[in-house]
Amino acid sequence: MALNVNTRAASTTSTVLRVIASPEALLVIERLQDRHGPLIFYQSSGCCDGSAPMCLVEGEMRLSPTDICLGEVGGVGFHMSPSQFAYWQRAQLMLDVVLGHGDSFSLESSLGLSFVTRSRLFSDQEALALAGVPVRPSVASGGT
Repeated sequence: MALNVNTRAASTTSTVLRVIASPEALLVIERLQDRHGPLIFYQSSGCCDGSAPMCLVEGEMRLSPTDICLGEVGGVGFHMSPSQFAYWQRAQLMLDVVLGHGDSFSLESSLGLSFVTRSRLFSDQEALALAGVPVRPSVASGGT
């Protein structure tokens, strides 16, 4: 069971999302879903590709019981380790896509593309809204 960070926190003006996707990334996600079926995103934390979003077929990677789900982009869960969450918790992540092969096992590399994570710090108001949102257990994707 992975931890699920409630991705929506009520604020006075809008909903705060921890993870979003660019329109281009959403199109690539749809294309990959059509080709491969259910998917999962995992923000890797090092090794070959540095810290990069990896798109995998659901069930291809086992999530740790301590992994955190930031939410969904294009209907696909976006997960990371607790140490990555500690680093990114004050920022909204945007999944985007660029031309070029990354050094990755991620599915989009077969299309000559690479997913990238862009970020922006939450405003004070957004951070305050998220401060009261608990981290709670959720059912994990990927074989746990």
